[in-house]
Amino acid sequence: MTMKQKLLTKEIEKRFEKHPIYSQQGKEFEAEVLVRFFNPYGAGEWVIIEAEYDQEQKDWLMYGYCSLGYGFELGYVYLKQLQDLDIKFGPFSTNGIERDAWLKKGARVKDVLSLEDLM
Repeated sequence: MTMKQKLLTKEIEKRFEKHPIYSQQGKEFEAEVLVRFFNPYGAGEWVIIEAEYDQEQKDWLMYGYCSLGYGFELGYVYLKQLQDLDIKFGPFSTNGIERDAWLKKGARVKDVLSLEDLM
């Protein structure tokens, strides 16, 4: 049995609360990156710039630059959707989606993605 990494910390929740949906609208590459999630074994990356707790779903609704290997697009994803992804690597199951523990606090989209990433 594998143990999944905790995708959300209290510190990240505080960042989410300071950056609700639409709070960074128009900032584009200057928007602050709150957290970055990725598939360690293949395609899948989520660079989150805004988030809001959805009382109805009892989950965090996150917004940011998302890619499944074909370039980045802006979009929404629930935290639970990432937590529930079962990633297979050959015959083995992995720990699933991971959080970028090396992301610097205050990093901007331009620090994490390049213009080429968006094409």
